[in-house]
Amino acid sequence: MKMSTSSPEAVKKLLENMQTDLRSLSMECKKKFPPVKEAAESGIVKIKTIAARNTDILAALKENSSEVVQPFLMGCGTKEPKITQLCLAAIQRLMSHEVVSEAAAGNIINMLWQLMENGLEELKLLQTVLVLLTTNTVVHDEVLSKAIVLCFRLHFTKDNITNNTAAATVRQVVTVVFERMVAEDERFKGIVEHPPPVQGNTNRRSVSTLRPSAKDAYMLFQDLCQLVNADAPYWLVGMTEMTRTFGLELLESVLNDFPGVFLQHQEFSFLLKERVCPLVIKLFSPNIKFRQGSSSAASPVPVEKPYFPICMRLLRVVSVLIKHFYSLLVTECEIFLSLLVKFLDGEKPQWLRAVAVESVHRLCVQPHLLRSFCQSYDMKQHSTKVFRDIVNALGSFIQSLFIVPNAGNAAAVSAPAGGSGSGVQGAAQGGPGAGGVSGNLTTQAAFEYRGTWIPLMTVSVQGSAKATYLEMLDKVEPPSIPEGYAMSVAFSALLDLVRGITTMIERELSAEEEAAAEFREAHPDQECYAAVLAGRPQSVFQCLFCLCSIHFSTDETATENILKAELTMASLCGRLGLVTPRDAFITAICKASLPPHYALTVLSSNAANFVCNIMSYSIQGQSVQIISPSSESHQQVVAVGQPLSAQPQGTVVLTAKNIQCMRTLLNLAHCHGAVLGTSWQLVLATLQHLVWILGLKPGVGGALKPGRAVEGPSTVLTTAVMTDLPVISNILSRLFESSQYLDDVSLHHLINALCSLSLEAMEMAYGNNKEPSLFAVAKLLETGLVNMDRIEILWRPLTGHLLEVCQHPNSRMREWGAEALTALIKAGLAFKHDPPLAQNQRLQLLLLNPLKELSNVLHADIRQKQLESVLQILQSQGDSLGPGWPLVLGVIGAIRNDQGESLIRTAFQCLQLVVTDFLPTMPCTCLQIVVDVAGSFGLQNQELNISLTSIGLLWNISDYFFQRGETITLELEREEEALQKQAQEKGETLNRPFHPAPPFDCLWLCLYAKLGELCVDPRPAVRKSAGQTLFSTIAAHGTLLQQPTWHIVVWKVLFHLLDCVRTSSTTADKEKIESGGGNILIHHSRDTAEKQWAETWVLTLAGVARIFNTRRYLLQQLGDFFEAWEVLLNHIQSAALSKNNEVSLAALKSFQEILQIVTPVKDSDKAGDALAAMGVPPVLIDPISASGPGRPLLRSDSLVERLTRYNGAELQAPPPGEESALEDSALWWSAWNTWYRTGTDSTRPPSGPAEKLSFIPSQPYLTALIQIFPALYQHIKANFSMEDLKKLGVILHGAVSVPISSDASPFILPSYTEAVLTSLQEAVLTALDVLQKAICVGPENLQVMYPAIFEQLLLFVEFSCKPPQYGRMETKHVANAKYNQIQLFAPAEWVALNYVPFAERSLEVVVDLYHKTACHKAVINEKVLQNIIKTLRMPLGLKYACPSESTWKLAVSSLLKVLSIGLPVARQHASSGKFDTMWPELANAFEDFLFTKSTPPDNLSIQEFQKNEAIDVEVVQLISTEILPFANFIPKDFVGQIMAMLNKGSIHSQSPSFTEAEIDVRMREEFSKVCFETLLQFSFSNKVSTPQEGYISRMALSVLLKRSQDVLRRYVEDERLSGRCPLPRQQVTEIIFVLKAISTLMDSLKKTQPENVDGNTWAQVIALYPTLVECITCSSSEVSSALKEALGPFKDFMQPPVSRVQNGES
Repeated sequence: MKMSTSSPEAVKKLLENMQTDLRSLSMECKKKFPPVKEAAESGIVKIKTIAARNTDILAALKENSSEVVQPFLMGCGTKEPKITQLCLAAIQRLMSHEVVSEAAAGNIINMLWQLMENGLEELKLLQTVLVLLTTNTVVHDEVLSKAIVLCFRLHFTKDNITNNTAAATVRQVVTVVFERMVAEDERFKGIVEHPPPVQGNTNRRSVSTLRPSAKDAYMLFQDLCQLVNADAPYWLVGMTEMTRTFGLELLESVLNDFPGVFLQHQEFSFLLKERVCPLVIKLFSPNIKFRQGSSSAASPVPVEKPYFPICMRLLRVVSVLIKHFYSLLVTECEIFLSLLVKFLDGEKPQWLRAVAVESVHRLCVQPHLLRSFCQSYDMKQHSTKVFRDIVNALGSFIQSLFIVPNAGNAAAVSAPAGGSGSGVQGAAQGGPGAGGVSGNLTTQAAFEYRGTWIPLMTVSVQGSAKATYLEMLDKVEPPSIPEGYAMSVAFSALLDLVRGITTMIERELSAEEEAAAEFREAHPDQECYAAVLAGRPQSVFQCLFCLCSIHFSTDETATENILKAELTMASLCGRLGLVTPRDAFITAICKASLPPHYALTVLSSNAANFVCNIMSYSIQGQSVQIISPSSESHQQVVAVGQPLSAQPQGTVVLTAKNIQCMRTLLNLAHCHGAVLGTSWQLVLATLQHLVWILGLKPGVGGALKPGRAVEGPSTVLTTAVMTDLPVISNILSRLFESSQYLDDVSLHHLINALCSLSLEAMEMAYGNNKEPSLFAVAKLLETGLVNMDRIEILWRPLTGHLLEVCQHPNSRMREWGAEALTALIKAGLAFKHDPPLAQNQRLQLLLLNPLKELSNVLHADIRQKQLESVLQILQSQGDSLGPGWPLVLGVIGAIRNDQGESLIRTAFQCLQLVVTDFLPTMPCTCLQIVVDVAGSFGLQNQELNISLTSIGLLWNISDYFFQRGETITLELEREEEALQKQAQEKGETLNRPFHPAPPFDCLWLCLYAKLGELCVDPRPAVRKSAGQTLFSTIAAHGTLLQQPTWHIVVWKVLFHLLDCVRTSSTTADKEKIESGGGNILIHHSRDTAEKQWAETWVLTLAGVARIFNTRRYLLQQLGDFFEAWEVLLNHIQSAALSKNNEVSLAALKSFQEILQIVTPVKDSDKAGDALAAMGVPPVLIDPISASGPGRPLLRSDSLVERLTRYNGAELQAPPPGEESALEDSALWWSAWNTWYRTGTDSTRPPSGPAEKLSFIPSQPYLTALIQIFPALYQHIKANFSMEDLKKLGVILHGAVSVPISSDASPFILPSYTEAVLTSLQEAVLTALDVLQKAICVGPENLQVMYPAIFEQLLLFVEFSCKPPQYGRMETKHVANAKYNQIQLFAPAEWVALNYVPFAERSLEVVVDLYHKTACHKAVINEKVLQNIIKTLRMPLGLKYACPSESTWKLAVSSLLKVLSIGLPVARQHASSGKFDTMWPELANAFEDFLFTKSTPPDNLSIQEFQKNEAIDVEVVQLISTEILPFANFIPKDFVGQIMAMLNKGSIHSQSPSFTEAEIDVRMREEFSKVCFETLLQFSFSNKVSTPQEGYISRMALSVLLKRSQDVLRRYVEDERLSGRCPLPRQQVTEIIFVLKAISTLMDSLKKTQPENVDGNTWAQVIALYPTLVECITCSSSEVSSALKEALGPFKDFMQPPVSRVQNGES
């Protein structure tokens, strides 16, 4: 333990020691040096005295130090080593106790100097000086300088130890001098001094202002400069020699250790500027001029070769100067730095370059310096761009190492790697990356490029510059430098440079961000940086570009460092907005990630060109040719895959380093995404290629997973990389997830980059079906999904691009495009936005819009995806679509027939979902779209079932409208008002379909119009279904419509539909349709398109007619009901006349339907009351005012009232009054005209020779047609004229004349024997019946129509004998047609009907009618009776020849009935002459009938014959009762004719010459008898004076009697002669005839008045008696019975004879 020098113990010890020393000295000098001895002894006394007298012994000692020291100095003067050592030790003890005064010190120094000059005790001297100077500050000025010189002198002795010790002492002394100055400054720190102003710059004057210590320091430093400069010193007097190296070292240490001194004192700063810098620059000159290899002595300067020790020391000085005094020496530093840069030149010696690199490295680890450089040089105009030059120099330096085998360095062997070059140093200095990679080969960390292999050494810890060669102060010759050393230093320097810049800028940026408000004022520095990096981008980056060396590094750690540096720079440039350099760095990393020679266009864009300018040799064209074949030995291959390119190529190899780079790239994107901007393109392009090579494929949500092997040579992955893949995949996903933290601009950059990548992938995938790269699409999806909260800003570019992808011909590509797009849309809709979507309609529409755009894509797979996602959206978000409905419905409805079934089916599922679940949730304005969409499904022709189902949907929709009418109406009207307002503001008219109708009605109209379109679909099933639905909806819900709307329904919907159907039907194809697909059989009634259309026509017409029927009152209130009626009738007519039985028949049915309406005129009052009772004011909407936008819509009444009003329409009648009646009759007449035209056209027989094609209307059709007339007639009878009747007649006649086809006849025709009418014939008769009844009750003037009706009926009667001809058609008679029916498929023959029953019925009607009307004027005037007779003549005349036996019988009975009525009338009007022509007709009729030319059929039985004979008898009886008695009123000719006829028929005129056969047939005995009777009766009935022609004459009678007599006589004789033989039949007949005639005559005589018969006759009669009696014997029983009858009457003549007397003659 060392005691304090001032403690009492220490003092005591000091005194003791001193005394001891003095004693020793005196002992030593006793003999040789007595003066010394004496001095020593007196010294002892002196000390003791001092000790005794003074309390402060040390102070006293110091005061007397000169005397105290004296003995020792004298001892030294002896030059005796032992004594000298003792003295020096004693002196040192005194010094250490600080008891040496200034004077003493001076003496001591002088003594030491002498010793030095004598070369004694040199080390002890140095020690003493050191102790003297360090323990106190008493030595100043000259003394000090002397002490210093002493040390210097000792440095240059012959003894090495002394030299080195002296050198150390000098260094310490110099330090002490400056430390004293520092201490002095500390002491005076508080005192403010005002140094006198310095005039001029001379050092002499300026020194005076310094304090003592400072002055010493100043003088010392100044002289050091002088010495180094080889000039004489000013202050260090006595210097003999000096080395530059030592001088420079001293300068360096002062500058390095005491920078404050120079910075605080102007004088020193002045020295720096004026002395040190010029000196350094001067000393540098040989190095600058020197060029390696040019050893010719170009300059006479002795030191012309660079000298390692000086050069190295100069560089150290420069480093210090720059480090500490940069701010003072801005200009000088610029020069130094420029020199440094020059020393890196390739032409300089290798050692020089090495130390220069070390110096540069020293600068690089000081960020603040770097920053100052930029501020002071690079940012100033006209200044050297020092910073840039440094960086460039480093870059070129590194490159040059690879390019030039170094001449100056024997160790730089360009042997291949692993050869001698990596020998010892490889093992010794192998970097941290050195490790066993394969087998026993130790790969050393190294860089290699084009076969040049340079090892990498561990130079220093990053961030500190530990120099090797700058510290070799002992070397005189340049050392040899190991291969790779300079490279390694330069590499470290670069990395540090990057770190430095980064930390500085980071600090600035964060500071700036904190003080954003005042950032420009507060931090001009940041500006400085931006300017550095921006104004001179190449600067930093060129150098840093040497980091291309990355590509040559074989060691992971080094690579890692380089990558970090590049990453850092890239992000910095990004933050500072320096696009080109940023891209350059990123390009470098990208290239490093990809396999060598990998062609990737994006990397050779502008950034790469920028790189090319810098290092034209490292990048050529598009590919970076960096790893040469020989070098692959150092790369561990971890994956083999396929390159991503349009043309298939071989495989490419990924090494571990590529993967390492890839991770850096991911890291860059992940952490610095915000500053990447447009470089995203580079980054993503590279990642895409890597992902492709590694075979990662996108999965759900866009994340990449290791996928299946790609086509082509499959991807080979080592296990090393397999474990990495999930990590990489994960980082990739996280990278895009982190996009949510990017700001909007960066996000846009990312999206744009992905889009353009994707565009390239699309380009590549064109025209082949190779697997495309889906990286970009998958990542777009991922990015979109994580940025949902601000989706608006990226939606358009994102979806716009994906839509393009969806149209790509490559299926895999577009499949992913659609996947991404639909996933985004679904996510977007499901995301909880703020504000929610429901309140942000714009966003919702934005999100749904791409879904709609997809509809324009033609690929079915895309549409399928689209529709599936619509289905999912409906299922998940259907309730909240709101304003998005039109878009969604648009998508569902965008179907086309070329899209195939499955698509349509999917779309239809969506629609069904909408209709079943979502109608109530969507805005009412969309309902119309729903209708349109459903309609379009009906119209598609891919899938019939869907069409039919969609029609069902339309029905459901209409139901929904009906149930929700109130709410829909309100909402639509609100909407309408808003639109109206907008339209008015714009000054436009509101344009929507069916405009004038209110909006709710328009909805219905759209529905009807859609169904209308479906009603004319090409497929019959659809038409049928649609038709039924249309009419059902109108029927069920039509009441909701406002009255004016009906106008549109009628004209725009119904009639329009009818027109279309009519057109289609008339033009439909008549070709037979083969059976439908598969086993569907088509019924023959539907096997042509025409027949199928016919069905549609039928349906439609029926539907429209039904509406007209049920909604008649409603429609009648429309202004143009009459026109509508006309149009409808026109349609009915054209349908009725169509050549299709089905249609025409149906048309008539519809006609019947609309005619069944009765106008309840009487009920009109009731209707009004009913309404009033319901509290509904009768509102009449005036159809004229109800148009135009400003119409006063009577909206006061609610929907309910409207409903009641419309339902009440059944009760409600048109207001009573003439108009409606008139209008009504107009309607009916219009109907009559239609009926007439239809009837005429359909019954008009074909004119030409019958062609096969001519159409013949069917029976049911004609029946229906005729059946319409009665109903129609009821309404037109008031004005029904004769003209009309004639028209009717034509039609009736025509209708009845139409034949039927033989294949239909069994169904219509009664069998021949049944006398039944066909329904048509019934109808015809009914029509006439209706007419005649109407005439009957009608006014007088109608009766003129009777004759016409008779005429018509009589025409029909004629049919019984003469069936009507239908044109020139050949018809078979019904009888023959019967048996041919077995030939089912023979061409149809036309069969005429069996008209007999019809004719007979007509005849009955005639009789009936005549019965009623015989007396009517018209009937009389028009000679109806005559016509009847004339008509009956035909069947009467034909008699047995009639087609039917019943006919002539009926004709007879009818004739009898008619005559019984008509004859009295005729007689009555005999005088008028109106019947004159009738009589001959009648006579002929009788004649024809009674003496018919036809013979009875052979099989006629006796009974039948007798019945027929009875009929003949009836006729004769009629003559006898009705005609003959009234002969006076009857024309004479007629009577004559009748008589002649009776004559002909009576017995007496039967000729006896009948053949036997004839007799059999002709013998109508009863008839003859009656004729005879009648004749006789008429003859005897009155006395006729003049026998008229025709009356039976007396003569005739007598002839008869005479003949009878003869016959009888002959008979008797013959019989007598014949004996047993019977007489011939003829003779028997004759006798019987005669007998009958006799009995008839007897009867007549008996009845007549006796006076009417003359005597002659009596005589003859009586004369017959005997003859008769004679006949009694005859054997024939027939004759006997006749004889009985003849004999009987004679009894009347047997009277007793009366006497004449009695007779008054006696």
